Amino acid sequence: MTSAAAPAPDATAPRAVHPVDQVPPPGRLTVLSIQHVLAFYAGAVIVPLLIASGLGLTPEQTIHLINADLFTCGIATLIQSVGFWKVGVRLPIIQGVTTTAVSPIIAIGLAATGGEGGAEGLPMIYGSIIVAGLFTFLVAPYFAKILRFFPPVVIGTVLTTMGITLLGVSAGDITNYAEGVPATRDILYALGTLAVIVLVQRFFRGFLGTIAVLLGLVIGTAVAVLLGDTSFSGVTEASAFGVTTPFYFGIPTFSLTAIISMIIVMLITMVETTGDVFAAGEIVGKRIRPRNISEAIRADGLSTLLGGVLNSFPYTCFAQNIGLVRLTRVKSRWVVAGAGVIMIVLGVLPKAGAVVAAIPSPVLGGASLALFASVALVGIQTLSKVDLTDNRSSVIVGTSLGLAMLVSFKPDIAG
Repeated sequence: MTSAAAPAPDATAPRAVHPVDQVPPPGRLTVLSIQHVLAFYAGAVIVPLLIASGLGLTPEQTIHLINADLFTCGIATLIQSVGFWKVGVRLPIIQGVTTTAVSPIIAIGLAATGGEGGAEGLPMIYGSIIVAGLFTFLVAPYFAKILRFFPPVVIGTVLTTMGITLLGVSAGDITNYAEGVPATRDILYALGTLAVIVLVQRFFRGFLGTIAVLLGLVIGTAVAVLLGDTSFSGVTEASAFGVTTPFYFGIPTFSLTAIISMIIVMLITMVETTGDVFAAGEIVGKRIRPRNISEAIRADGLSTLLGGVLNSFPYTCFAQNIGLVRLTRVKSRWVVAGAGVIMIVLGVLPKAGAVVAAIPSPVLGGASLALFASVALVGIQTLSKVDLTDNRSSVIVGTSLGLAMLVSFKPDIAG
């Protein structure tokens, strides 16, 4: 008796689509994209606010910087998540302005104006950003070749350090940047928001579980409105429409010292981006190769160049949104691309941005605490694959974490 031959595999059967490339239904995609924008918003606008304050810009100039930043963030996110040619890593990664650039940018602006500040220093700032962006784009493939210096012990340490040190940002939001003892109400807002996120993740599955952070932000803000601690009055005061134009603050000027300073900033962001891409790859289940790092850094370079043209600043991957991917387990890059589209809309509709700006800092702090802790957890998971009984590995991890904590507790030590 002969057994029947097993049926041959159907060569025409469609291949399974990786979760990264899956497109959720429109309604679900929109809600998940909004959640990414809310998680990202505070970190996005803080950089132009700090720079505007450091240079003494007028309120009108500050608003223009914020709108330009959001608009360009959207474009940068589309470049990174959707990608084209050899640009963009095509993972669920949000692009935002790097805080590493704040001090050098303010220093360049003040030097250009003889210490006077004002918008007159912006053309030199944007000239250095354009050159640094071009530099980053061109050196990306060469930087990717040094990945052998990033074994799991290094990647895990970088990610853990990033997550832990970023908790300082959460602490600032939670305390509302108060001097001395923070207000009890601010702490309660943060803990309440965090509690909502944890409870939703713990007890809800499916779609509700994926929007835990969004629900935390909405409920926290709603309570603040009811108690009179925030309002949406800024929405009526904001203009209905406004779009940035290239070189709004003047034709760029170039200074060798300023360019070198900005290139150093971009070298630092290349290391940050490398860590973020490895974290994203770990979360979504995609192996990261040198070409992926090259694609991600090219996107950073192109986005930074565009930032110099469109009155924004240097770009890098945003760690809190990578943490959000881990928390929600929604791995689709098209959700992040949707967030990019929303940011472009916010960049031309100041009223829409004013709605998001009404979220109280302590509520944002409670949400970011969960997100940054998730980044640190990815690092710890990576370190779990390392033999920490090995003296070399334990020295690398222990020393790096110690130095990171030193700078976190005493920021002035870093100059």
